[in-house]
Amino acid sequence: MDISPRRRRDIIDALRRGTVPDRGLDVMAVGLDRFDATVRDELDAVAQGGASFKAVRGEYGSGKTFFARWLSETAKKQGFATAEIQISETETPLHRLETVYRRIIENLATAEAQPSAFREVIDGWFHVLEGDAIDAGANGADPHELATAADALMERRLSNVSKTAPAFATALRGYRAAVRAGDAAQAEGLLAWLAGQPHVAAAVRRGAGVRGELDHFGALGFLQGLLTVLRDSDYRGLVVILDEVETLQRVRSDVREKSLNSLRQLVDEVDAGRFPGLYILITGTPAFFDGPQGMQRLPPLAQRIAADFSGDPRFDNPRAPQVRLTGFTETSLHELGARIREVYASGQPTQDRLLTHVDDAFLTELGSSIAGQLGGRVGVAPRLYLRRLVDILDRVDQFEEYEPRRDALGAIPAADMTAAELAVTRFGGEHAPAGGVDDVDLDV
Repeated sequence: MDISPRRRRDIIDALRRGTVPDRGLDVMAVGLDRFDATVRDELDAVAQGGASFKAVRGEYGSGKTFFARWLSETAKKQGFATAEIQISETETPLHRLETVYRRIIENLATAEAQPSAFREVIDGWFHVLEGDAIDAGANGADPHELATAADALMERRLSNVSKTAPAFATALRGYRAAVRAGDAAQAEGLLAWLAGQPHVAAAVRRGAGVRGELDHFGALGFLQGLLTVLRDSDYRGLVVILDEVETLQRVRSDVREKSLNSLRQLVDEVDAGRFPGLYILITGTPAFFDGPQGMQRLPPLAQRIAADFSGDPRFDNPRAPQVRLTGFTETSLHELGARIREVYASGQPTQDRLLTHVDDAFLTELGSSIAGQLGGRVGVAPRLYLRRLVDILDRVDQFEEYEPRRDALGAIPAADMTAAELAVTRFGGEHAPAGGVDDVDLDV
């Protein structure tokens, strides 16, 4: 397999920790071929000024987070900026859109810059403005003329944003002026305010002519401003991933109602065309989409992203607003293991020993062993399977006397399991909780 040492290391290190890699997910994209063409078509439509809202459902272990990371990586390769956010009651409550916006900025990434790429995006936009001003006839050798022409161009491009989020446009002007004046403290403060950070010094805000802090409704205007900046900076758009929305089932009923209403508001605003260049993806368990403590509590929201899953999964419509992941089978788990074995062994001095000791038959034995400890639920096994596989490959790589069949097919320590994985081992296959602890309905 032709893979760079750095990419190989990123993938293996993440799997060794039991997490989803940030890069190189195309190597691991087993079973996602049926979504690939649709995702690319949807991203193309968004890049042409459209907007999209997509929901992905799946049981615990079916690969929702992997799907989200795969989509993010695909989008970045196509010139999008992305932001991945985990919804949680304490850190990122969905009913507070100002916090969601702040997390978007904190997690903003591009193909060239890791989170947070916000400063690079803003500074890059001003550089583009100056380049466009020169192309329009401004004298690049005259700083005053260039600044004046770039400012005029900025005003024209911010005209629509100024109508809905005048503070965003004002702060951008102030940031540009502070950078030109060499006032680093003022520039830093305004950049933080644009990013939705609370507690920016009053003197900084007064100096730029802005007031207060970002609120729930202002966040949508700031999101429009961010999309304008990205579009003018030659990015194709923004992909926002809201992961683990099923956590809404565990919050107080009043908070849940507000959160679902915020989600409905986002869907409506996307449908109304307010956010050209925005692709929103949410992930959740079937219990969240279908259960009484989830989306069904707000029928207008449930109806907007409903899809028919009554038939054979082979004929699911990937273009529907909601798609499902059916999880791994023994065959797909084996294919994934073979790919990771190839990534690990690629270019290694011990490649022959790795491929001999961890052959196809052993991959099947390992998958059966782990799935057996999880009540036969192969779909719950990928994280543990890959973590154990990398550990075995590490040992084969380092110790000539190590024999995986003799030494590596024992029980999985409880300390290596998540709460949901432990629940599966306790309850067994058909009696296991459908989606883990996050799917227990608590109407409080």
